[in-house]
Amino acid sequence: MKRGSDRQTTLAGSVSLKGIGVHSGGPAEVALHPADAGTGIVFAVQHPETGRDIEIPAHWRAVTATSLCTVVGDPKAGGVSTVEHLMAALRGLGVDNAVVELDGPEMPIMDGSSAAFVAAIERVGLRTLSAARRYVRIKKTVRVDQGNAWCELRPFDGCRFDVTIDFDAEVIGRQRLVVDLTPDAFRSELSRARTFGSVQDVEKLWSMGFALGSSLENSVAISEGRVLNPEGTRWHDEFVRHKMLDAVGDLALAGLPFIGAYHSYKGGHRMNHAILVELFDKAGADAFEIVEGQFDRAPVMVSGGEHRPLMAAGQSAS
Repeated sequence: MKRGSDRQTTLAGSVSLKGIGVHSGGPAEVALHPADAGTGIVFAVQHPETGRDIEIPAHWRAVTATSLCTVVGDPKAGGVSTVEHLMAALRGLGVDNAVVELDGPEMPIMDGSSAAFVAAIERVGLRTLSAARRYVRIKKTVRVDQGNAWCELRPFDGCRFDVTIDFDAEVIGRQRLVVDLTPDAFRSELSRARTFGSVQDVEKLWSMGFALGSSLENSVAISEGRVLNPEGTRWHDEFVRHKMLDAVGDLALAGLPFIGAYHSYKGGHRMNHAILVELFDKAGADAFEIVEGQFDRAPVMVSGGEHRPLMAAGQSAS
């Protein structure tokens, strides 16, 4: 699998988006800014009480919750929730370095997909940097099982996502999708796939004070065996496409793109995070290596089993 460049990228300019937070229902704004090589993706927020500026690396060690969405940092001290759709857009389009500035604790949900983030990134374009791009190459299969659900990272000469979902709801049922991740494939096959859920589940979340911003404008709603959105679904299998979009965003929290294949059955945010913990914390130094270079030439190994997040100078991984 050939990449157009083995050098890191960033945004060619700054761009902002406004929307609402899917859980708070309140206004939410995000600005994306260029960053130097080696920065990675960093969230810049303010502490809700002290007003102190905080930087949170987009990294699996910073994840604090995965039940309803993916959260990085402590929400009570400037953490950020629902990062997966933006992270998917950044990884899908090949953005290595950016500062993501937020005005509150939630990313705007937009239409429930990555489409608005893709459009914003493409409005300003990308700039190629002088530093070599680095990758996490999977060297042996790593697996996580949770009941009858499972996920694996396997060796593969490219970046492949193979996702299967299996729901009792007849309108969803069992769906499988396999995509070799490239910017073109992400744009056309995944970026417009929206989040989804049953009306009964959303009503239960409302009663608990969650999903207050959820609506037909940002979710595919299912009730009594049918899709309630007047426009229907964007694909017949939009549900598995969105699950794959989530997986791309969640696995982007590895801090580097993968050379390998991700397979999941009945997965979700929790399992997507669990496979990163398994790979980097539990599987051992022979499970992966950090390499530089294009897939079509022999990569240069720059480290073995040790993996540290890319982040702004002066920031720690804790």
